[in-house]
Amino acid sequence: MDTPLPLFVDLYELTMAQAYFFENFQENAVFSTFVRKLPQNRNFLVACGLDNVLNFLENFRFTPKEIDFLHSLKIFKDAFLDYLKELKFTGDVYGLKEGTIFFENEPILEIVAPIIQGQILETYILNQIQFQTIIATKGARIYLASKDKDVVDFGSRRAHGLDAGIKAARAFYISGMKATSNVEAGRRYNLPVTGTMAHSYIQVHSDEFSAFKEFAKLYPKTILLIDTYSIEQGVQNVIKLARTLGDKFQVQGVRIDSNDLIKVSREVRKNLDEAGLSQIKIFVSGGLDEYKIQEIICKNAPIDGFGVGTRAIVSEDTPFLDIVYKLTQYNKEGKFKTSRGKATIPFQKQIFRFLEGGKYKKDILALYKEKLPGKPLLIKVMEKGKRTKEGRDELEQIRIRFFEELKKLPESLLDLTKAKDPYPITLSPALQKELSRLKDNSQAPHFNL
Repeated sequence: MDTPLPLFVDLYELTMAQAYFFENFQENAVFSTFVRKLPQNRNFLVACGLDNVLNFLENFRFTPKEIDFLHSLKIFKDAFLDYLKELKFTGDVYGLKEGTIFFENEPILEIVAPIIQGQILETYILNQIQFQTIIATKGARIYLASKDKDVVDFGSRRAHGLDAGIKAARAFYISGMKATSNVEAGRRYNLPVTGTMAHSYIQVHSDEFSAFKEFAKLYPKTILLIDTYSIEQGVQNVIKLARTLGDKFQVQGVRIDSNDLIKVSREVRKNLDEAGLSQIKIFVSGGLDEYKIQEIICKNAPIDGFGVGTRAIVSEDTPFLDIVYKLTQYNKEGKFKTSRGKATIPFQKQIFRFLEGGKYKKDILALYKEKLPGKPLLIKVMEKGKRTKEGRDELEQIRIRFFEELKKLPESLLDLTKAKDPYPITLSPALQKELSRLKDNSQAPHFNL
C-alpha cells in the first residue's frame, strides 16, 4: 500500500482550498480526469493506476507534522489548518476499470466530493494515472508487436525513481508482459519474477566456460548470457557444457544483449541446432521497444523472447500525455472552459460503448444519469470514501480484461502507426443540449468543443 502523502500537492490547490473554506464553498463538485488528445503515435490508451488512487483516498489524512509544516509557510490561517486536521475523503469515485481501453476526451475517473476534498487531489491523481496509463499503453504496443512471444520487464534500473520502477512492472504485467526482473514489484503485486546473470559474473571467473559450468550447477534450468566476449565463443561454450554434462544438462536458453540481434540469432540458432540443442531457446535484450520487436518478428528471426528496459519504461516515443483534472460540475450545475484548445465538457458523465460483430464500433459521451443501449464504462468504485465491491479487482482479473479489450478493438487500431480514421466518439443529444444551454448563458466566446 502507498504511504499517504497529503502534501504531494501543488501549493495552489491548498491556497484555493483555504479560499473555498472562508468563502463557504462546501457543496459537491465533480472533477474529471481525461486526456485531451491522443499522442500522435497512439490509437488508444489503457487505463491504469486506479488501484493506487483508491488506496490513497482511503488513507488520506494530514498528520501533525504536515500541519506544522503548512503553519510554517505563514499563509494558512489557524481555522483552516484545524479543518485540515480532521479532513478525510468522504466522496464518491467513478472510474474506468483498469485494463480498459479508452480514447481522447473520455473520463478515466470522476471525483464527486465536497469541492475542497476534490480540489486538493489533482496532483496525486494526475501523477499516478498519467504514468501508469502511459506504461500500460506502451506495454500493450510491445505485446501486440511480439505476436505472443514472451516479453519480460527489465526496466526498473532506468525508471525515473523507485515509485515509477515498481508501478511500471505492474502496468506492464497488466498489458501482457510475462514477468519482471524487479523483486520488490514481485513481492508487492505477486508478479512472476525472473532473471539470468550479468556480464560481471562471467568476468569474475577465469574463463567463460567455468562461469557457465558453475552457474548451471547452482541453477540447472538457467538461461546463459553468451555475449560477454564473443557470441561465437559463447555459444560454443554452451555446446561444450552440454557435452560435458550429458543427461544432466538442463539449461533452458541463451540470452544475447548486443550486436545485430537478427543476424546473430540466426547464427546462434544454426550452431545450436547442429549440435542437437534445438530445445535451447534464444532470448534477446538491449535497446528494444515495439518498433524493434516488430522488425525482428517481420524478418522471422529465430528469437523466442524479449527483455525490454529503457525505451519501454520511459515510454521513449511518448513520455507524457495531455492529461488534465478539471472541474465539470459544482452544486449540480455544469461548469466548463472555453479556452481555445483547452475547452472542457461539463457535468458528471458516462461513456457508453457500442459493439458490432464482436468489435467496438463507437462511444457516446453522455450525462451520467442517461440510459443508452451501449455498455456503460464508468463504474462506481468508491462510495463515501470507501471502496465498493467493483473497486476491488484482482490483478489477474485486470490482466484478463486487457486481453479481452484487445480482441474487441478494430483491426485498424492495433497497428503501431496512426490509424487513418480515429475511433468515433460523439456527444449524446442530451449532453449537447445542456452544453448549448450553458454556452447561451455564458459571456464566453462560442466555439465547438
